[in-house]
Amino acid sequence: MDDRTSKGSGGTLTVRDRRYAIRHPFAADAELLDLESGGRSTGVTTDISMGGCFVCTSKPLPLKTRVRCIFHHKGQVVEALGVIRVVKPRIGMGVEFIDVEPPYDRTLVRWLEQLRKAR
Repeated sequence: MDDRTSKGSGGTLTVRDRRYAIRHPFAADAELLDLESGGRSTGVTTDISMGGCFVCTSKPLPLKTRVRCIFHHKGQVVEALGVIRVVKPRIGMGVEFIDVEPPYDRTLVRWLEQLRKAR
């Protein structure tokens, strides 16, 4: 099985495996905290959407790890709860956002609006 996607019983991608929001290229410093073990991983995002992001790091957390994400970009901060959905060893990990609470949701929306305008 490919380490980037999981497949349903029929060999096709399941709805859960498909992104539901367009990701935009975006660089922010990222810190991810494993909610169970307390382990940490740091890196830089390569893209972001309302549904998740990809974080480049040489030490990705394991698949299905629940994490608290903290992103820093130009003096602004976004915090979110997420789950690691994709792991690429020595490259990074894909994170699906589970919850982005106020006021961080407004900051994330503002970042995405700026990225859409810049296109």
